[in-house]
Amino acid sequence: MMMDDVDEYWRRVFAFSPFTVWFNLTGQPAIVLPLGRSGTGLPVAVQLVARAGDEGTLFRLASRLETARPWLDRRPALAA
Repeated sequence: MMMDDVDEYWRRVFAFSPFTVWFNLTGQPAIVLPLGRSGTGLPVAVQLVARAGDEGTLFRLASRLETARPWLDRRPALAA
């Protein structure tokens, strides 16, 4: 998003990604994983955040969650 209007830039950033932008700004490691489904079959996700510089813990936890609840082959009907 290359634009001269800084206010519009940040409005778009927060509109598109309101929960991840804070971690992008601070440099904290964070990850969003789809772990369930809504009643209509759409993915429901969880956002995990680790201490600054502790990506290893975050990746290990994400790996364990993905092993326990694999999602690669689960797609909502509208994406099939």
